[in-house]
Amino acid sequence: MALRGPLSRLLRFTLSSCQQNRSHSVAVLGAPFSKGQKRRGVEHGPKAIRDAGLVERLSNLDYAVHDFGDLTFKHLEKDEHFMHVPFPRTVGRANQLLSGAVSGAVGAGHTCIMLGGDHSLAIGSVEGHAQQCPDLCLIWVDAHADINTPLTSPSGNLHGQSVAFLLKDLQNKMPEVPGFSWMKPFLSARDLVYIAHYVLIILKTLGIQYFSMRDIDRMGIQRVMEVTLDHLLARKQRPIHLSFDIDAFDPSLAPATGTPVNGGLTYREGIYVTEEIHNTGLLSVMDVVEVNPTLGATPEAVEATTSLAVDIISSALGQTREGAHITFPKIPEPKEDTELRL
Repeated sequence: MALRGPLSRLLRFTLSSCQQNRSHSVAVLGAPFSKGQKRRGVEHGPKAIRDAGLVERLSNLDYAVHDFGDLTFKHLEKDEHFMHVPFPRTVGRANQLLSGAVSGAVGAGHTCIMLGGDHSLAIGSVEGHAQQCPDLCLIWVDAHADINTPLTSPSGNLHGQSVAFLLKDLQNKMPEVPGFSWMKPFLSARDLVYIAHYVLIILKTLGIQYFSMRDIDRMGIQRVMEVTLDHLLARKQRPIHLSFDIDAFDPSLAPATGTPVNGGLTYREGIYVTEEIHNTGLLSVMDVVEVNPTLGATPEAVEATTSLAVDIISSALGQTREGAHITFPKIPEPKEDTELRL
């Protein structure tokens, strides 16, 4: 599918060394972890997404799929609260382990798909990606901004603070959380774009590009993605890290998740986001998080959520919707002995 609108100018730039090494292979990495928030069950997300047919779907897209299974996380018996943040050392250790795994997958030339687990895992996923691709940019699709600090978080849950750990612009606002001494913030606000329900004042003060659901209603998802990719890639092509919380979708589409918000993305809007990211040819790592099969009221609700997760991953890797434009390099001609039949 061809790039459209201002995205076409991306072709003028040279690929970064990180993207030049990308082969047509996918690494699937499971992160069954739930301590970044208080609802149990999200640790079953990786298995549920695989059971919905992820590997088979990606194999049908002609990728060499390497499923590296699930990481094993140790939960510390003694992990006292920091301020009102629960399990800080356990979350920090889990993210350090995940960081190494993502770095290894990207360094080996794979496009990495990280299956969560809760969204605190993005700390390690993005950090590990940055080890290999320090010039990456981040697109955060979520019902929530996840940019609280321990001083502003109402719940203390670290899945709502992930971005604050990443941003250099917040370095002086973040206390030293136990368990995270292994990492330092590395991402600039200008390298991040939000597509989220809630827009916090802090996003404006930091100069972060963001789009709320109201912006999507007003501008349309096509224009939102044009502005997003133009903002991140206008100066040069660079690897994209897509962190996609399934709760960005309306709960009628993705009911099996922990913090659903009414009025979320439609199916077409969510798939359009992933299609346009695929069209850049720059997707390097994708997180899919917060699928919680224990919160589906019925088996159909769980199936709807896990199938949607498979759909957005497949779309980000090139699957086209029925009715999408298909390109034929040459129109076939009938052979001489072909007979017309009425």
